[in-house]
Amino acid sequence: PVDVLRVDGRHTDLEPTFDRVLVDAPCTGLGALRRRPEARWRRQPADVPTLTKLQRELLGAAIALTRPGGVVLYATCSPHLAETVGVVADALRRHPVSALDTRPLFEPLDRGADLGDGPHVQLWPHRHGTDAMFAAALRREAG
Repeated sequence: PVDVLRVDGRHTDLEPTFDRVLVDAPCTGLGALRRRPEARWRRQPADVPTLTKLQRELLGAAIALTRPGGVVLYATCSPHLAETVGVVADALRRHPVSALDTRPLFEPLDRGADLGDGPHVQLWPHRHGTDAMFAAALRREAG
């Protein structure tokens, strides 16, 4: 069975028993400009620190809710390094996790385009025909 919960992931009374957790983090949305060009006028540079703080909190809470051996998938529709590899690097420093190679998850979608060197995946509109999406998979270690 699959249990799907929709809660503020930063504040739960749940136990760390989840096998898989998806963090579809709120972000600047800059990766979706091809579909929503007006979004460029709704964001300011000052939004990035506020969003990255929230993203780090959500990812940290997701890791805390994941059982040892479980996997957290962190995703954003942003290509901004502070919202992507920056948030993941912070999690790798501060939490008992290791990065998994995310590329195999995207191989069925790959239309001959390079998915990069890994372990994370950054999709691009001009290469993959998608929004500029980022994904990282992190395995929760014991401890």
